[in-house]
Amino acid sequence: MSAARALLSRDFKLAIRAGGGVGLAAGFFAASAALIPLGVGADLPLLGRIAGGVLWVCATLAALLSLDRLFQADYEDGSLEILSFSDASLEAIAFVKLAVHWLTTALPLVVLTPVLAVLFNLPAAGYVPLLLSLLLGTPALSALGSIGAALTLSVRRGGLVLALIVLPLISPAIIFGAASVLLVLEGSGYGAFFWLAAFSVVTVALSPFAAAAALRLHLGS
Repeated sequence: MSAARALLSRDFKLAIRAGGGVGLAAGFFAASAALIPLGVGADLPLLGRIAGGVLWVCATLAALLSLDRLFQADYEDGSLEILSFSDASLEAIAFVKLAVHWLTTALPLVVLTPVLAVLFNLPAAGYVPLLLSLLLGTPALSALGSIGAALTLSVRRGGLVLALIVLPLISPAIIFGAASVLLVLEGSGYGAFFWLAAFSVVTVALSPFAAAAALRLHLGS
């Protein structure tokens, strides 16, 4: 457990110091979201209706940008193999990696979302559901992304393959997330949030085991 805590502290500090992945994801998120109103036009009711779905898709694509480096740097410099012999299991290492990705990449996107929602004329009643849906759903993106990153660890230009693996898997979170915002705006309540939360809990609980199994294939252990 102490090894896992040390790894969490180390990876978090490295991510903050590097900063490039966070800035790139936030910049892509803002740019891609800002382009949608330009393409759709000044139909404010339509923009308000599609805001949840569009911001969910943009956040997902932005978070994908840094997923291919989740294990890559440690794999290339041999740190991952050394970590595999430490007190921390590969499952714990995978969980730490996905936690750091969520804290340093997905969470900043959630914080940025209210600013971008203004561009879509999102009704005031939709801000809390949108933020809640992203807080509940983005952990699933980091979790499923850790599986894709582990599977494509030794694949050249694995980012493209990783996206093809992760996008179909994360589609339930996008569906539930976008639908939950729309249902609240239509007065149907918060029922969809249960399914979104359940999806995240299941993926976060199971993904470290799947990612660890993929890592063992690459490490030969």
